This record gives sequence, structure tokens and C-alpha cells, in this order.
Amino acid sequence: MEENIFHLQYAMDTFYFLVCGALVMWMAAGFAMLEAGLVRAKNTTEILTKNVTLYAVACTMYMVCGYAFMYGGDFFLSGIASVDVDETLKSFAEREDGFTGGSIYSGASDFFFQVVFVATAMSIVSGAVAERMKLWAFLLFAVVMTGVIYPIEGSWTWGAEGMFGLNIDDQFGFKDFAGSGIVHLAGAAAALAGVLLLGARKGKYGPNGEVHAITGANLPLATLGTFILWMGWFGFNGGSVLKLGDIANANSVAMVFLNTNAAAAGGLIGALLVARVLFGKADLTMALNGALAGLVAITASPDTPSALAATVIGVVAGVLVVFSILSLDKVRIDDPVGAISVHGVAGLFGLLVVPFTAEGTTFFGQLAGAAIIFAWVFGASLLVWFVIKLVIGIRVSEEEEFEGVDIAECGMEAYPEFTRSK
Repeated sequence: MEENIFHLQYAMDTFYFLVCGALVMWMAAGFAMLEAGLVRAKNTTEILTKNVTLYAVACTMYMVCGYAFMYGGDFFLSGIASVDVDETLKSFAEREDGFTGGSIYSGASDFFFQVVFVATAMSIVSGAVAERMKLWAFLLFAVVMTGVIYPIEGSWTWGAEGMFGLNIDDQFGFKDFAGSGIVHLAGAAAALAGVLLLGARKGKYGPNGEVHAITGANLPLATLGTFILWMGWFGFNGGSVLKLGDIANANSVAMVFLNTNAAAAGGLIGALLVARVLFGKADLTMALNGALAGLVAITASPDTPSALAATVIGVVAGVLVVFSILSLDKVRIDDPVGAISVHGVAGLFGLLVVPFTAEGTTFFGQLAGAAIIFAWVFGASLLVWFVIKLVIGIRVSEEEEFEGVDIAECGMEAYPEFTRSK
């Protein structure tokens, strides 16, 4: 009887992991659509090429070495796909919690769920450096980010034994349930390092400090991308429960879904209201980023707040993201899609509010964890970006930027009938 229960639980938890992983994979489409909608038409093909290729690079590099760096084991996933049923049954029967306790799922499903998180972190970088970065410089950075930088940082938090003897969770009481810091703050830190070396787009800032708005080409596409990300986030946060096959965890999954949705709604409302006060108009791009900011913020602890508290967290994150986007523009940090603000500022905020709802966590522990993550990812990324800049350069020429990186980097345009006369 116990073995039958184990088989069912194993199948259910593995299937749940795979479905949630597929939802997170769909977020790659969300990032692609969001970024394609927020850049100018002449840069659309290149941003789509970056997004689809970075996903492939992330999957390959995490398979080659990233998973081993993060969780230990052999490179190239040696032996991860083979499962000895008898040995698996025996190992769980010998555990103190028996067949019905803990998380039990296929190692291959664990890899699949983890690899789509790596791709998400790298997708954050894509939008921030849009419209002026060389395609191959970006992809070269993606190799290092997904194969080394992110996995090492992840080993300090989600890994059983962190590299260099560091484990932020154990040593500082750090909690990051699904990756407000581990994924989103890390992606923003890598993006910030690249943007600082890359510089702003031509014409973005005037000589007297004025900021010139550069509008996106396709706001319906950006809105679709936001909805796709919103949907994918249920897998992102819900899958991080790691288990479905019992009453307690099923209820936890339901609460995580509820809070994730509530925070997104609150974030959108908060950003829209602030934009209305500041600009006198309902700014769609700020509303979209507000929803994403709410999602990022709740990701640190979607399992502990009430629905009302999750909504409030989302509202505050939405308000913060509007002021962050405006502040970065004032200091001439050009982020075409607001990625640094959405994933960095909201990610940090999400980490710092965890102690209000999660027992056993402290403000100091959360701040220490965030500082370690940011320092490592920003420092390592800055070094990698600098080396790439010295070797092949990271920015297209002024002429290529004016013409559009679609032609310079990809040799084709996304909307040729609208951008060229016949």
C-alpha cells in the first residue's frame, strides 16, 4: 500500500513540476513580446533573435555546467535521466518521514524546472541593453551568465552546499521563496553592469539634462507580453512549492497562486494611479511595468501573506517602479523597457518585506542576502562585459544604431512594408 502511495505521489509531484516548468518556459515568449513591443520597429527582429537564442543558450549552458555548479554533481547531467525504481523506493522508505513526506520527483524534472529560471534571469538583461548592443556580444555574455555567474549565486541560496562554503539561507536566515533576489535582482544587476558600460541610446538625453521619450512600436504586443508573463508567473511561484501530492502542500500551492495574482493586480493599480497623478494621463507602459513589479515583489514570499497583504505589497511595488524609472532617467541610465527598475528595485523591495509575514526571517538577513547576490552578479558581470568590450566591442556604430540593429545585426526587418518604400 505504501509503495502504491509513493508511486502516485512521485508521479503527481513530477508532473506538477513539469507543468509549472512549461509555464515558466512560456515566460520566454512573454519577455520576447514585451520587449518587441517596447522597442522601435527598426529593432524588433534583433530583440526577438536575442530572446529566442538566449533561451537556447541558457538550456545548453545549464546542462553543460550550470546545474553542476549550482547543485553539485557531474557536468553534462551525467546519469540524471536514469532512475532505478527499486533504489528510489528503498531510499525513501529509509527516510524518517517515510514514503509520504518531503518532495519526491524525477531529477530530470528538477533540471527542467531550474533551467527555465536561468533563462528568465538572462531575459531580464535583454530588454535593458536593447537597441544599441551588438547581438554576438550579448550572446557571449549569456554563455557566461547562464553557465557560471547565475549558478554560483544560486548555489549560495538554493543549492544544498554553496560554493566557497557560502550558504546565505543557513548563515543569514535568508528567505527567497521563488527568486525575487536569486533570479530577478540578479538579472537586474547583470543588466545594470552592461548598461553602465554601454551608455544611452543616441538622442535619449539632451545636453541640458532633458529626457526625450522614445516610444515603443507596438503596445498591443507589449500588453500581450505582460499577460503571458502574468500567466507564466503562476508556474514560477507555484512550482517553487516543489510538491503537490498532499493536502498541506495543495493548499500552499493555491495560496501562492492567489497571492501572485493579487500582487500583480495591486502593482498595476498602484502604478496607474501614480502615473495619473504625475502625468495627468493613464500611462499604459507604467501600468504594465507596475503589474510586473508586483509579481517580482511577491515572488520572495508568496506563501506567507494574506491576499490583502499581497495586494498591498503589489501596490507599493507598482508605486516604487514608476519613481525608479523616472529616477534612472534623471541619472541618464537608459533602460528601454524598465527592466532594472521592475526586477531590481521591486526585487529588493520584495526581499525586504519578507520579515513582515514570514516567521524566522529578519531585515538584516534579507538585506545581507540581497547585498551578496547583487555584489557578486554586478561585479562578475561588469568584468565579463568589460572583457567583451575590449575583445569585440559591445555597441553597434552610430550609423547602425540610426538605421536600426535589425539590418545591421540580422539583415532583415520585422515590418518591412511599413519601414521601407517599395
